[in-house]
Amino acid sequence: MDDGAEPVKPTPDIGRGPRHVAIIMDGNGRWATQRGRPRLFGHHAGARRVREIVEACPDLGVKYLTIFAFSTENWKRTQVEVAGLMNLFRRYITKEARALREAGVRVRFIGDRVRLDAKLVEMMDELEHLTRENDRVHLTIALNYGGRDEVARATRRLAEDVAKGRLDPATVNEETLPKYLDTCVLPDPDLVIRTSGEARISNFLLWQSAYAEYEFIDTLWPDFTRAEFARLVQGYSTRDRRFGAVPA
Repeated sequence: MDDGAEPVKPTPDIGRGPRHVAIIMDGNGRWATQRGRPRLFGHHAGARRVREIVEACPDLGVKYLTIFAFSTENWKRTQVEVAGLMNLFRRYITKEARALREAGVRVRFIGDRVRLDAKLVEMMDELEHLTRENDRVHLTIALNYGGRDEVARATRRLAEDVAKGRLDPATVNEETLPKYLDTCVLPDPDLVIRTSGEARISNFLLWQSAYAEYEFIDTLWPDFTRAEFARLVQGYSTRDRRFGAVPA
């Protein structure tokens, strides 16, 4: 996946850096509009930026990267934009599959696949299978994903287990539901970044981000560089994370 860019210098204190970073990749449409181009032009530029950020992860000590590609609310966009995005996802998988495997990236998809095109779902399954042995970076792509929808689906599965006698409701606690979430095999995110200047979480990883640190930055996603990514990761290592406790 080498595109000739300079490698990112490792963080000075990589052990204190975030192990799992989640990114709300916002601003593609505005980036394109500022250049007098259609919104899909910005989405294609944003897809290229993903490669650069994935490549930066190992040097920064980031083992898990989760990106918000398409939300359950994004179906409200124009039919042309939605169709273009679905085509972009298919192109991304076709173009990047081999490079991701060779770079040691394991790919997972989270979200509700029921509404997605059968061919796209097949390609997603194939990419997950192709990269299943990789462990250098774990890239999770949230596609047709919504945090509330994920919790609702998880709760239904939990309720089904209770109804079938596989789960004692008296044993259900805050550690039970995560086992039913799309992210059940992943650690919770340590740092959530949102680009484009919007200061909201937009229904992304609602349960998992309870104790995450947040960074809301003005940069539009296609302009988000590995240098800025490194700066945010390094800034995280200086924070005092108490998880509700007080200093000794």
